[in-house]
Amino acid sequence: MSLFSPDRLARKSATHPWITLGIWLVVIVGALGAASQMKFTPGFDVRGSDSAKADDILEGKILGKSPATETIVIQSDSKTVDDPEYQAFVNGLTGQVRGLEKTVASVTSYYEAGEESLVSKDRRTTILPVSLKSTVVDAPQEVEPLLETLKENRESGFTVLTAGDGSIWHDAQHQYEKDMAAGETIGIPIAIIILVIVFGAVVAAGVPIILALLGVLVAVGATALISRVFAIDSITINMISMIGLAVGIDYTLFIVERFREERLHGVDRIDAIVNSGATASRAVLFSGITVIIALAGLYIVPTAVMGSLAVGAMTVVVAAVAMALTLIPAVLGLMGDRINWLTIPGRKEKLQASDEAGFFGKTTKLVMAHPWVSAALSTGLLVALSIPYFTINIGSTGISTFPQDLDSVKAFNILDREFSAGRIDPVEVVVAGRANTQDVSLAVTRLREQVANDPAFAEMGTLQTGENSQYGYVEVFLNGDASSPEAMEALRRLRSEYVPAAFKNIATDVYVGGGTASTVDYIDAMNTYLPIVIAFVLALSFILLLMVFRSIVIPLKAIIMNLLSVGAAYGLIVAVFQHGIGNELFGFQQSDQIEAWLPVFLFAVLFGLSMDYHVFLLSRIQETFLRTGDNTYAVSHGLRSTAHIITGAAAIMMVVFGGFAAGEMVALQQMGFGLAVAVFLDATVVRTVLVPASMELLGSRNWYLPAWLSWMPRISVEGHATPAAQPSPAPNFEYVPGFGAD
Repeated sequence: MSLFSPDRLARKSATHPWITLGIWLVVIVGALGAASQMKFTPGFDVRGSDSAKADDILEGKILGKSPATETIVIQSDSKTVDDPEYQAFVNGLTGQVRGLEKTVASVTSYYEAGEESLVSKDRRTTILPVSLKSTVVDAPQEVEPLLETLKENRESGFTVLTAGDGSIWHDAQHQYEKDMAAGETIGIPIAIIILVIVFGAVVAAGVPIILALLGVLVAVGATALISRVFAIDSITINMISMIGLAVGIDYTLFIVERFREERLHGVDRIDAIVNSGATASRAVLFSGITVIIALAGLYIVPTAVMGSLAVGAMTVVVAAVAMALTLIPAVLGLMGDRINWLTIPGRKEKLQASDEAGFFGKTTKLVMAHPWVSAALSTGLLVALSIPYFTINIGSTGISTFPQDLDSVKAFNILDREFSAGRIDPVEVVVAGRANTQDVSLAVTRLREQVANDPAFAEMGTLQTGENSQYGYVEVFLNGDASSPEAMEALRRLRSEYVPAAFKNIATDVYVGGGTASTVDYIDAMNTYLPIVIAFVLALSFILLLMVFRSIVIPLKAIIMNLLSVGAAYGLIVAVFQHGIGNELFGFQQSDQIEAWLPVFLFAVLFGLSMDYHVFLLSRIQETFLRTGDNTYAVSHGLRSTAHIITGAAAIMMVVFGGFAAGEMVALQQMGFGLAVAVFLDATVVRTVLVPASMELLGSRNWYLPAWLSWMPRISVEGHATPAAQPSPAPNFEYVPGFGAD
């Protein structure tokens, strides 16, 4: 037996519970301290892209570390900039902002610069361009003194707001945190109710919740340490919370349920914990490995946000598995049968006399009696739900989709109406070499003429040169939201038509950078690498399942079924969010675009999670088939004996993901809805109908393995429980608590 095998870890933890708890206490305290050191870095740049090259030249050859910028908006309902009271207020505010010497590098006003471009046409609105001393990465934290100063001037009769590198991300991070708290408020109570139904006891239901929350805390602390070295996007925390609650609760559910079953059959407390470690804990370990394998595919995409999401999700899965293998046995070792305290009044353990009893037994019997019809209807449904995916519009839900009551959004809307919101994040055309020549000067003039004739562009600046005048750049301002489809189409025209035409026959490299360019490159990368990620995940999963089940049919079917459920989830996301079908029913905001990272991320996560249930179910079916040689009985018995645990675990995942979908940020809504609906389809249509129908149709061919593959090593998912020294007489029925036992 391996030193670190699940059953050995379970025994060590159960027999030395206080040492185990002490070690985890140190880890948790350390995680609390590390969590405060979290550093967020927007990570949408694509390595090696046109925009990345432009940014590198701007930083390395021209501007150095680009400071973050803000645009303060001052507006009056009755006064114009020509009124003395308006001028006095602006001058006073300018002085206050300039006094923030630790965070503000410079600020200018219309009255100091005399530039009419800083005043709206009706002269009731003016802007103050501000440069911060921090970089874009640190701006969300460093902008806070400026935001406080502006709030102090809100009662003056003027509208005073700001939008920029710091304020927009500052508001976004706070909104994500608010949505995350709301999601936990919704998801956790419902998850507790489901666990009480499954276990029939309050204490048994509370343990998975507490341990899942601790796992999230540990993962946040670990990710905070990682963020000091690698870029971590702010949305990663939402990933940690969602995935951590879902898998953490489920993993604990599997083990606690197995422990209670072992105790029911008279197994000694420590042996029951060890047996749970040899079976349920081993399944949890394998589940964690499959999820991590799926998430590893995200690292193929050459953008930091994918690596960031993978780090967060993988970290919390590792934390959940580590707690499942050690902390849960320690808790069970201390509590023993007290895990069943506070049993629901009137709740009795229900016993199953037949595999055909209960809802799932009857459903399985019906499905297997009509396998062709069941397989055709379930497959047809999943394919039909997938159809909207072929109309998907991949993009980036920018600030225009943020909640409209955010201060930065209000400022953005005023800028968009009265000036050009594109000045917040201009396009940067970078000239790499010979920027001081007459040819380049003429090329910039030609580019200006072309841009002036395109209504998607607001204006264009003058050529600025850097080191030895060999490198230069010119800013081009877009109209509207820099992340809108119109802005991105304009950027594509600039790259493919205007820049090549203007710089034709000039021996210099020209790159187009800026926020919109980065978004376009990021979207293109997602589209390019999605099939590569899918191929990578499917290949590794196929090999792993091939070794586990020693069948070439089982992994092929598993892959097809998972593709069907993921495809259906994609289709529903597009139908609800992009086409607005039923979005108001769910309380979701309609969006013309689906977040570009969503298909890649959802595939990796959903494939890992659904494979978890698939392996859990098929391992029971295979075990029974190898013992009896009866495929029909093996499928019926395997499905019926796992139905309650799979249904309970899936229900918990659905409410956790659905709780986060109830937030106001569209990206979070799309992600939470996609995860919840995919789990629902996987646990109902796939597990309840498609799996038993296909298993019945193929019969013993399910377990076909070519002779030339017989050399493969055998991997045991559930292992073998060690019987008690003096076990009680086993009853002639199977205990099936919770769901489906009726």
